[in-house]
Amino acid sequence: MKLIAATRGSPLALWQTHYVASSLKPFGVNVEPMIVITSGDQDQEAPIHEIGGRGVFAKEVQNAVLEERAHFAVHSLKDLPSLTPEGLELAAVPHRGDPRDALVGCLYDELPIGGHVATGSVRRKAQLAALRPDLNFHELRGNIETRLARGTEYDAILISAVALVRLGLQPQIVDILEPEFMLPQVGQGALGIESRAGDDETKELLTRIQDPVSRAEVDAERSFLLEIGADCRSPIAAYAIHEQNQIRLRSLVASEDGKTVFVDDRSGNDEIKLGRIAADTLIESGARNLFHS
Repeated sequence: MKLIAATRGSPLALWQTHYVASSLKPFGVNVEPMIVITSGDQDQEAPIHEIGGRGVFAKEVQNAVLEERAHFAVHSLKDLPSLTPEGLELAAVPHRGDPRDALVGCLYDELPIGGHVATGSVRRKAQLAALRPDLNFHELRGNIETRLARGTEYDAILISAVALVRLGLQPQIVDILEPEFMLPQVGQGALGIESRAGDDETKELLTRIQDPVSRAEVDAERSFLLEIGADCRSPIAAYAIHEQNQIRLRSLVASEDGKTVFVDDRSGNDEIKLGRIAADTLIESGARNLFHS
């Protein structure tokens, strides 16, 4: 059986699609990638939060599935908005990769006073600024290879650790930042595979490569994201992990300058309810007052 997979054309996106293809092959499924150019790929200069934030790398790929040009879409799950568009389903989440962030070019403990750090993420900027308000931050866009090439212009850059692993890249200096230090983005390290609602045959095949543990964890994070209702300019983070037969969810909302940070840390057995309670707790603390600051 042959299925067409809509995907972005970056090296990382193609790695992800080939990974899904190799996972489906034992089930007698051959996958043909269909590259889609997204608005986020077309504009490599403007900050992501100014051109649409979450969804800027997903909408056109999703449309390929909705218009029946592809059977399913492969995304970095962190690029997906919390609300799945009508007509689509999040059919599967394979085993999650490394969710952590990486500081490349300089160890954190060796960042100079007043040092220059580049990142395209308001979440990363806010959390690092909270720890080091002396640092100067710069916008950084482009695929992983482009960002690494530009890294020599700064003391360090911030990127996802999993991208380095998946692309086999080994910068000379890499400092992996633990979640206790920098909380990851919702869904970071995970893949999200979307299919058309009602296409039961495709969905049934895709669910064969789903990892139930990873799915429960990212569902908790996405439940938090949906309930908190943050816009694309808001630094937010959430990271769930199974601990002691429960799901532990750590979440964060911050001001972009990092001067104000709200955090929550709780555990439970119902991932959807867990995310909602975490969000409601932060909302009651005043987190939404930061969304347009």
